Amino acid sequence: MQSINSLPITKEDEELAQASIDIIKKLFKKNFHGVGAALRTKAGKIYTAVHLEANVGRIAVCAEAIVLGKAISEGEKEFDTVVAALHTDEGEADICSPCGMCRELMTDYNKNIKVIVKNEGKLFKCEMLSLLPGKFQNAYEMSYTDS
Repeated sequence: MQSINSLPITKEDEELAQASIDIIKKLFKKNFHGVGAALRTKAGKIYTAVHLEANVGRIAVCAEAIVLGKAISEGEKEFDTVVAALHTDEGEADICSPCGMCRELMTDYNKNIKVIVKNEGKLFKCEMLSLLPGKFQNAYEMSYTDS
């Protein structure tokens, strides 16, 4: 990730990353919940969620999409940072990178949203768009926060 501009990791970022780890360690269920996500709003509120899976991988909805929906369902419109954690077979969890669909989805709701991932074993924060080159563009400009 040398060509991606990194942003400073704050205490709040470390807490957000830990929240994603905590939720999946708490709610892990093999073949049902293997990824947890945490989302911080611009106001500083944190939401957490786990991914949903059924029929052993045939149907899955990512934790990042669910946490975004959870926040939106509570009336949130301004999102700051997201992070996801993957549960391992050893019973631990560690920060993982969001899939392409989640990168696309998150940037549709805030083109400036930040993401925390791991790089060389350390937390790394950057603009989500820097992980999504060539993002799909609509024929017209939209903004989720517009009335």
